[in-house]
Amino acid sequence: MNISLPDALKSFVDEQVSQRGYGTSSEYVRELIRRDQDRQQLRNLLLAGAASAPAAPADTSYFEGLRDRVRKGAKARAQG
Repeated sequence: MNISLPDALKSFVDEQVSQRGYGTSSEYVRELIRRDQDRQQLRNLLLAGAASAPAAPADTSYFEGLRDRVRKGAKARAQG
């Protein structure tokens, strides 16, 4: 795949490659694409979560139960 860029964008890409330690402009572009994929995946997960009905109210009791589960899991890992 070849991508044509105006001189100003090419200069920006070249600067990013040299300043941020990328070996080539292709590495830089691949990183941007990966970040965009991650951003879209997170957005889709957030939208799915917002569209779903809450399973339980997130009140004091919910958070206490969550803390208890985390503590028990950490204790089990420390013993195991």
